[in-house]
Amino acid sequence: MDDFSMLPASADDDHLREECGVFGVFGHDDAAALTALGLHALQHRGQEAAGIAAHDGRQFSIERHMGLVGDNFTRKAVIDRLPGRRAIGHNRYATTGGVGLRNVQPMYAEFAGGGFAVAHNGNLTNAMTLKRELQRRGSLFQSTSDTETIIHLIATSIHGQLLDRFIDAIRRIEGAYSLVALSEKKMMGCRDPLGVRPLVLGKLDDAHILASETCALDIIGASFVRDIAPGEVVIITDEGIESFFPFERQRSRFCMFEYVYFARPDSSVDGRGVYEVRKRIGAELARESGVDADVIVPVPDSGVPAAIGYAEAAGIPFDLGIIRNHYVGRTFIEPTDAIRHMGVKLKHNANMGVIAGKRVVLVDDSIVRGTTSMKIVQMVRDAGAAEVHMRIASPPTTDSCFYGVNTPEKAKLIASHMSVQEIADFIKADSLAFLSIDGLYRAVGEAQRDNVAPQFCDACFTGDYPTRLADFEDRGKVQPLTRLAEAS
Repeated sequence: MDDFSMLPASADDDHLREECGVFGVFGHDDAAALTALGLHALQHRGQEAAGIAAHDGRQFSIERHMGLVGDNFTRKAVIDRLPGRRAIGHNRYATTGGVGLRNVQPMYAEFAGGGFAVAHNGNLTNAMTLKRELQRRGSLFQSTSDTETIIHLIATSIHGQLLDRFIDAIRRIEGAYSLVALSEKKMMGCRDPLGVRPLVLGKLDDAHILASETCALDIIGASFVRDIAPGEVVIITDEGIESFFPFERQRSRFCMFEYVYFARPDSSVDGRGVYEVRKRIGAELARESGVDADVIVPVPDSGVPAAIGYAEAAGIPFDLGIIRNHYVGRTFIEPTDAIRHMGVKLKHNANMGVIAGKRVVLVDDSIVRGTTSMKIVQMVRDAGAAEVHMRIASPPTTDSCFYGVNTPEKAKLIASHMSVQEIADFIKADSLAFLSIDGLYRAVGEAQRDNVAPQFCDACFTGDYPTRLADFEDRGKVQPLTRLAEAS
């Protein structure tokens, strides 16, 4: 695909697909090795490709590969090709641009003042508009990734200093972005003015770390310092850290789905522990839609914390009624129709001793298309369950994400055109309930959703997009927005 097309999710995928992960180290002798470890901890955010750019004080070295971090960055020979005390890295799952090495990050360019590498988590909603403008002015694009737009904006800026050109560039982009960038003397990190995507600052001895999640700090033994604030730019040099805000302050709209699914349970993102939030989500779900049952069963692995919270609040035993095969990864290839027909059993199997004869509540984080949920319900019935009730630890996913999460088009989201009862009939569950939007807000510590100025980005549940969607409006994928969300 090219021209920033949205990629379709796999035909049987009942989860929103991952985003990307970024990581950076400044001032450590093992910068590249630490970056590889950090990317390993962030592997859940993207499994398509990974890359590392390092600087040794004289020149940049870059390694970019398709596939998993562990398949490409565990060999000493690879790390030895990335010398220096500064490095940034990226895990990719394609949301804009096609699959291929030319779209793998970090992206690198040689400017008049020296080399520059950048890694990006998120999605720019005006990248196509900017790309057309830049092409008319003579820019030649080498990839189909929206991230390359940032490179060209810096290259064509009228400002003299690299930092000024970087600020000029990010002031022109719209949408969601957490960036980690590396020049010959600086490492830079920034979040978009609404703070849709996470970015944290850490410290390891005298080295400074930037990462998408705190779990990436934990793996290298770094301490958590703080979250990078929405709209903040941090500049790290040999002299220390500077911080400033080149944007007008706005009310944060952090992605709610980070808490529901994307972030690792052992991370803390935007000031909240993900595992505890997910347990509270389960408890709210039990209070809102409890049902007489004998056992609470999570759909592994993403449904586990919510199922624990549900079971505790409902006073019903929690048990592992579905076992996941951890050796069938998300990149598993289904080569024949016979194998493809096995569907969900390649990854999950019912634990008959837990399920047989029981009234079962299945807890999962979301339903996107409904196909996988239908197969899991049938699998549990085949294992002898007397009743199968499905409970979803988020509101119905009714709208596509345009901020860095690969989602199907709206028409392919089952909740966009079916009622809850119709979805229950489709997946053949005895009952189905989703968490309410206010229940989700209560779980993250808010009394309820502020419908005038929402506290989070929850557009996938509400259709309330916090920014203009210039590129997608042009292509008729969404209705033109009449206003920006009241965020300031």
